[in-house]
Amino acid sequence: MPTYTMPTCEDTLELLDLVADWMVEELGISRAEAVARINRQWHGLDLSDEDDLILHEDERFWALTIYYGQVPDWSPEADRTGWIPQAPPAPDSVHWTVPATS
Repeated sequence: MPTYTMPTCEDTLELLDLVADWMVEELGISRAEAVARINRQWHGLDLSDEDDLILHEDERFWALTIYYGQVPDWSPEADRTGWIPQAPPAPDSVHWTVPATS
């Protein structure tokens, strides 16, 4: 089974991997959860166009948007301790494509 559940091109696949990496490194979640959140965000969409709009933002933007939903402060030094993340996808959903040990 592929990691991401939506069609991608080389550029969008690279961005999705960068988003997952950022979530793991900066938000402290597992890669499996990061991928599941990404899959939920773009489930059912076709990201195979090299001019896709998601490419107009960077991995930090997408990681914070996917994890928190509403982002109250975009500054790099923002204190996120009071921010509340969105719940991850349900464990039995189609969004989980990476084993939980990853």
